[in-house]
Amino acid sequence: MTNLLIFLLVGLVAGWLAGIIMRGRYGLIGDLIIGVIGSFLGVWLLGLLKVNVGGGILGAIITALIGAIVLLLILRLIFGRGRR
Repeated sequence: MTNLLIFLLVGLVAGWLAGIIMRGRYGLIGDLIIGVIGSFLGVWLLGLLKVNVGGGILGAIITALIGAIVLLLILRLIFGRGRR
């Protein structure tokens, strides 16, 4: 149960940071959801590339942040720049 809460918190932080970095226009809730989904994407993508960003909370946030940024890029390719 604790691991799930930590995972969700890491995803929420990553989504918030990705929204700031990428100037996401999906709102706070949308950015947070993108962060949680991006966590899965980041773990899968970095595992596929055999890249290790380190352990602990910081490594988890960096991994989730990478995934969230990739997800935002994909969403922009599909839907355009986002809401204005």
